Amino acid sequence: MELAAIKSFSKPLIKNLAKLGIVSQQDLLLHLPLRYIDETRIVSIRDLRLGDSAQIQGEIVHAEVTYKPRKALVARIADASGQLTLRFLHFYPSQINALKVGKKLRVYGEVRNGFFGYEMVHPQCKAASDATAVNEALTPIYPTTAGLTQPAIRKAIQTILQPEMFLETLPAFAYEALNLPSFEDSIQALHYPEPTADLSALENRTTPTWQRLAYDELLAQQLSMRKHYAKRRSVDAPAMAPSTSLIKQLLDQLPFQLTQAQQKVTQEISLDLTQSHPMQRLLQGDVGSGKTIVACMAALQAIECGWQVALMAPTEILAEQHYKKFVTWLSPLGIEIAWLTGSQTKKVREAAQADIASGQAQLAVGTHALFQDAVQFEKLGLAIIDEQHRFGVQQRLALRKKGQPEPHQLMMSATPIPRTLSMSYYADLDVSVIDELPPGRTPVVTKLVSDERRNEILQRVRDACQTGNQAYWVCPLIEESEVLQLQTATEIFENLQENFSDLTVGLVHGRMKSAEKQAVMEAFVAGKTQLLVATTVIEVGVDVPNASLMVIEHAERMGLSQLHQLRGRVGRGAAKSTCILMYQKQLSDMARARLKVIYENTDGFAIAQADLNLRGPGEFLGTRQSGVPMLKIADLSRDEGLLQQAKLIADQLLIEYPGAVDQHLKRWMQHGVELVKV
Repeated sequence: MELAAIKSFSKPLIKNLAKLGIVSQQDLLLHLPLRYIDETRIVSIRDLRLGDSAQIQGEIVHAEVTYKPRKALVARIADASGQLTLRFLHFYPSQINALKVGKKLRVYGEVRNGFFGYEMVHPQCKAASDATAVNEALTPIYPTTAGLTQPAIRKAIQTILQPEMFLETLPAFAYEALNLPSFEDSIQALHYPEPTADLSALENRTTPTWQRLAYDELLAQQLSMRKHYAKRRSVDAPAMAPSTSLIKQLLDQLPFQLTQAQQKVTQEISLDLTQSHPMQRLLQGDVGSGKTIVACMAALQAIECGWQVALMAPTEILAEQHYKKFVTWLSPLGIEIAWLTGSQTKKVREAAQADIASGQAQLAVGTHALFQDAVQFEKLGLAIIDEQHRFGVQQRLALRKKGQPEPHQLMMSATPIPRTLSMSYYADLDVSVIDELPPGRTPVVTKLVSDERRNEILQRVRDACQTGNQAYWVCPLIEESEVLQLQTATEIFENLQENFSDLTVGLVHGRMKSAEKQAVMEAFVAGKTQLLVATTVIEVGVDVPNASLMVIEHAERMGLSQLHQLRGRVGRGAAKSTCILMYQKQLSDMARARLKVIYENTDGFAIAQADLNLRGPGEFLGTRQSGVPMLKIADLSRDEGLLQQAKLIADQLLIEYPGAVDQHLKRWMQHGVELVKV
């Protein structure tokens, strides 16, 4: 029911609640406290302990506005056991009146050390008398917004706590294995906790009442994802018979053998392509695990069955890398490949579009240009999206709409996805993992070096280049930033040119024209350039086996997955490879934790799990791009056991209790919208 149906709710209240995403009574019911304060008892001033938050009651015995060391309103409150200082650094005239000598107040705040003993800074104060009753329950503190006070939220929630709001949506057996309290008991206990409740467990969300709601939320997520999965399987897609010719021809000409992991995922993808419903498979594998050749074999199965294939990558450097590899592999097989990017001239682009529209181009490789309106496929049967998390929902959907019936979709990611994320946010996808590296890949040695040792690093680079190897020097910014004050790529490029007058130094960054970038990269790949200064545009896809050294400037500023991806650009040949993470001495705790993880781990999945623990799923997934609402109550690292149970029971609920499932989703999916992604 909408909030406007409640007579006591004013228009300003409804407007302010909407700012918090609360538009229905269910939204308000599930707007749960961030923390709690204990106003159920009054503590004597003499019993206060440093660091505790407590409620006291007493009489103001002194109050004044002081001006040294800064302007402040300072008062002394006394009870029968002693006195306590109250300090307000920001205050209004009304507060001065409220703190006049002789006034009786009830005060709640954190006890700190002050110049005159214990004090509270900016405590909550309200008028009181000896007859004023204490609260019967812990006081909830809710997430709020400007113009919406805590008392207003509490009153609004109290208004809607009616019996009809507490009906169980799912059958009892859904909860039997976990021995959890009822929905009503959980909601009541979280909005109005007993005075004896464990405050720490409440705030850490580990009580059975929190666990019940976390489980309900995870169940809703699983049910929504499984419904989406089932719906997709009812849509028509081209059924493609396994390849009998092209894949064998490709494998016969390759200078390497597929790993067992590559063979396994190739079979999984091939089986998907034979089905008459659209494949939605995520192919994940660590840096250098060989995802591209697997994607190539999927493309050949589609092409052999008479369908076109589109391969889309987020950057021109990565897209061009794919294009060149596919030309090398597929041109000998007589397959026509079109190349399409936004930086092409109109004439070149229109020629590529014509080849795609006529079906002459069996494979189209490109960037975002592939899903523009002007691009039409004659018979698109398979869309391959590399680094899929870099594309938004609508962008991925726009490419899929190029085909009728709906094309199969293979998404690739070199950013490993932790198991709990895969079980929850990717539960509507089939996931394949390449969990071994090709033989001959050299382990990369990672070193942490302070910026103060720059001269030693310069010598290390010189030694590497003079012995016939190549090196990267990676910088986070292209030009000056007044905010971050980091050394820029252009500045470092000029400095390195001066330092290494006997070497050829190149520069590549995202703002260069496509032709310039291409020329620089070709020179580096050909070995004409010994040292390449680059921004993070080289993070994915660049494959130069002779590059054995990478220096990453200001490594403390980068995320874990980005550092791991960059490190994967070296160690691709036979030479022993090193990645030097250079950092500034003043490190934050978060930066120190990130560098420790990347230094100690080479396994992408271990790094991804640490990244998830440090950043949380919102930042890890890039929710603005993913189209997936975040879990508000459940925590994937804390509630993995609940997630396992939700996953176990979801399919049974969908089959046996479809009506109950719909009611559960209506309660838990914001504004009644199912939690789905494309």
